[in-house]
Amino acid sequence: MNRMHLLLGTLMALSICTASAKDKPSEAFLTKAIEGNYAEVSMGDLAQKNGQSDGVKSFGKMLSTDHAAANQKATDAAESIGMNPPTGPNAKQKADYDRMSKTSGTEFDKIFATHMIADHQKDIAEYKKASKMTDAAGDYASGEIDTLQKHLDTAKSLKPGK
Repeated sequence: MNRMHLLLGTLMALSICTASAKDKPSEAFLTKAIEGNYAEVSMGDLAQKNGQSDGVKSFGKMLSTDHAAANQKATDAAESIGMNPPTGPNAKQKADYDRMSKTSGTEFDKIFATHMIADHQKDIAEYKKASKMTDAAGDYASGEIDTLQKHLDTAKSLKPGK
């Protein structure tokens, strides 16, 4: 009887470890995605405040709206796999925001557009990779790629100073 309990306990422990290890890439992706969404909402708000061109301000509004909606989906996905989602951007994202918040006008527009192009190129690559996951994280990633591409295309179209 003791051997049976020991065997069952060992099997349960192994299954928990396996499930936990399997969720690690999903958790890592969702953590980055949620932090990124928080950062994009903040940057979008900043663009509406510090931007000069109508294009930058309009793009800022798009970022805030789209990434707030995406964050709700990402948070739901995180909770569905049993993780506690982050509650704000990471330290690097906060530093980027602080740096950009000290600029305005055409200088802001140029830095903002450049930052958004690089950021969305990186995000699209990460989301495409994550979209291959067969869980809530993969479903979330798949559903956001088109929106991220629209953001990248819009960022590329911005003409600083106009």
